[in-house]
Amino acid sequence: MVGLCTGIALLEAGHHVSIVDDDAEGKAASWGNAGHIAVEQVEPLASMSMVRSLPQRLFLRGGPLGFPPSAIAEWMPFGLRLLTAARPAQFRKGCQALAPLLAGSMPAWTSLVERIGAPELVKQDGHFVLWHGERAAREGRASWMASNTGSAQVQDATDAERAMLSALGRAPVADAIRFTGSGQIADLGDLRQALGNAFAQRGGKRVTQRAELRAAGGRVEIAGIDTEQVLVCAGVRSRELMEHLGHKVPMIAERGYHIRADASHWPADLPPVVFEERSMIVTRYRNAVQAASFVELGKVDAPADPRKWERLERHVAELGLPLRRPFRRWMGCRPTLPDYLPAIGRSTKASNLLYAFGHQHLGLTLAPITARLVASMVAGEQPELPLAPFDIQRFA
Repeated sequence: MVGLCTGIALLEAGHHVSIVDDDAEGKAASWGNAGHIAVEQVEPLASMSMVRSLPQRLFLRGGPLGFPPSAIAEWMPFGLRLLTAARPAQFRKGCQALAPLLAGSMPAWTSLVERIGAPELVKQDGHFVLWHGERAAREGRASWMASNTGSAQVQDATDAERAMLSALGRAPVADAIRFTGSGQIADLGDLRQALGNAFAQRGGKRVTQRAELRAAGGRVEIAGIDTEQVLVCAGVRSRELMEHLGHKVPMIAERGYHIRADASHWPADLPPVVFEERSMIVTRYRNAVQAASFVELGKVDAPADPRKWERLERHVAELGLPLRRPFRRWMGCRPTLPDYLPAIGRSTKASNLLYAFGHQHLGLTLAPITARLVASMVAGEQPELPLAPFDIQRFA
């Protein structure tokens, strides 16, 4: 997502651009996410409130957070760095860094889809958060009302909206809130096709191979590609590319899971719905309904854990939601750094190397605004937002 958006921005600025990518089938996390343009997520997940809630969030206790024992060498050092980033002073700095990025994300999206001739792909209908239990509703509502939600606004769901949400399942909704200012992608598959077409129409080239970087004379080259500047935006695979060049990148594969079903039984005009007690978001796309959940800190290439899909299917069944079998199962790796801020900047190891990765849960949300920042750097201009908080050297 970040690569295609940035490629389009660079082509529009007059550059010649090649994308080197071996994900021809679109299996990366960009194409399996919840489709939610999450402008409200100003507060980084690296926070003391999140740390305090860890025991209740563990997968073994019915929660969404998994720490596979086989991946302890990955999540233990990552967790220690996260604890440092969660300290109040660092958390406040993270909020200050994310706020302007997120404030510009929806305008950047609407501008992009207009330019590529697909404005219908971005829906600005907000989203719902609901609770079935009275205590969960009180605590959840209070938490959101006390949170910094940036450009998004929180309001009570109307009686009609609560009735509609209750009708989705077998249990009445105890409470629900609606966010305005957030949005969704109408369909991720259609978005991938539209971005790919726009990139090609502007003269971009696609090279379907695994990128191999090599350093020479203070610069970086891509094997087999003639290039003046190199941008690393390979999601979770960026770590190996950047560390090969001497950068410290304490990024982990934060694995998420979803199930998909036919859309015929789900309301066509319903925005994304977050079932907060289940840590599950359900999104209606054009031809499918998707339920997504879980934060599994693990290895990039480890096999998927079928228990995650089984629990998602159990959530759907217990709630009585109108998602019908057969389900299509997917797992993907979010590229997450310990402070839950992206890495965007220019390398100190090679004069022609730039990077834009590590967007954790916000890769979809921040892709077009990241593209604008990178285009400014390539042009030698001052980016519209300060990039110091996103410098990868913060981990050196």
